[in-house]
Amino acid sequence: MVLIDTHCHLYSEEFAEDSQAMFERAKASGVNYFCLPAIDSSHTEDMYLLKEKYPDEVFLMMGLHPCYVKENYLEELTFVKNELEKNTFIAIGEIGIDLYWDKTTLAIQQEAFKQQILWAIDYNLPIVIHARESLPEIFEVMDSLDLKNLTGVFHCFSGDYEQALKVLSYGFYLGIGGVVTFKNGKIDQFIHQIPLDKIVLETDAPYLAPVPNRGKRNEPAYLINVLNKLSELYALSGEEIATQTTINAKKVFQL
Repeated sequence: MVLIDTHCHLYSEEFAEDSQAMFERAKASGVNYFCLPAIDSSHTEDMYLLKEKYPDEVFLMMGLHPCYVKENYLEELTFVKNELEKNTFIAIGEIGIDLYWDKTTLAIQQEAFKQQILWAIDYNLPIVIHARESLPEIFEVMDSLDLKNLTGVFHCFSGDYEQALKVLSYGFYLGIGGVVTFKNGKIDQFIHQIPLDKIVLETDAPYLAPVPNRGKRNEPAYLINVLNKLSELYALSGEEIATQTTINAKKVFQL
């Protein structure tokens, strides 16, 4: 069984003490490939170091996370553009809008999101969208643009069924992680109605650890808990879930 963690921040300082052991645990649980989203320029060097250490297993994205769209966002966007010119990435991400922490930056978050979508179209790259309490605003930006053949993933999808169908209408995938195992996560109520070929698996490590590790540091090895929950909800074997979601991840990220 081969699994791909399509969204994990393995360069986080939370893995500083046991990074190698964390990779070994992941591989022992069947997680062989890791897609790392960008946050901002301060994390880029650590991302590159992991790529250098695990060149065949780690894949990098480039982008400006909405929570890091601050007063210097134009400088950060220039950094993103320069990196896209110099290096190869599997996606632009994670990008989007976050209205959980700070609603006052909505206008510049929208501007940064739109600009990075346009770059994704120019570079023929998928995007990975962060949409925390902001799905209507995300849809508004996307509906205002000619998305052409753009595809990507709505990371950590936590919307309702109608919003899930809206995501699929764009030709995008749902990123499903630990939230599907939460009692109050709600997506477990309808996820089985979503075609399995429109789902990718992710952890968002070190965040959002699935049950039974909820509240602890998350890591890619715990992707097996997400897999098992989806196996239960879809009434399919874990192997079937793994096979299809791995195909999906390889397709969207051209791995």
